Amino acid sequence: MAQKKIKSDGSVKAIYRYTPGEPLERPLIGLKVPAGFPSPASDFLEGTMDLNEYLIKHPSATFFARVGGDSMEGIGIYPDDIVIVDRAVEGTNNKVVLAIYDGEFTIKRLHVENGEFWLLSENEAYPPIHIDDKLDFSVWGVVTAVIRKL
Repeated sequence: MAQKKIKSDGSVKAIYRYTPGEPLERPLIGLKVPAGFPSPASDFLEGTMDLNEYLIKHPSATFFARVGGDSMEGIGIYPDDIVIVDRAVEGTNNKVVLAIYDGEFTIKRLHVENGEFWLLSENEAYPPIHIDDKLDFSVWGVVTAVIRKL
């Protein structure tokens, strides 16, 4: 993955391009695992799952971005998470998008109401951003997944 550092408003630290390659297959347990009671998972293997196939629907239009701010913590997107962004998915009402707002990258929820566009944070510390014709604004893609190390 090639990394490109970008100037941002704090919600995006870097963008990575997705390069299609070998499948990333791992064993898949064929049941829902309880979060509290141990289970011998090896008795329930369903097969394998290719993470690239599962997480990336449009390889040529997909890239990754490292999150640099806390404005989306309310929906589980935290600083240093990696988001998967798909440019082939349309940025419509209520989608979480990677946008360019006034020359800066940001990750926000897109809200469309009565023909007006807003960028909403999922953290009460940040006010809604109204998008008007005077601002440089475009949706680069829709966030389709979040990757986080525990």
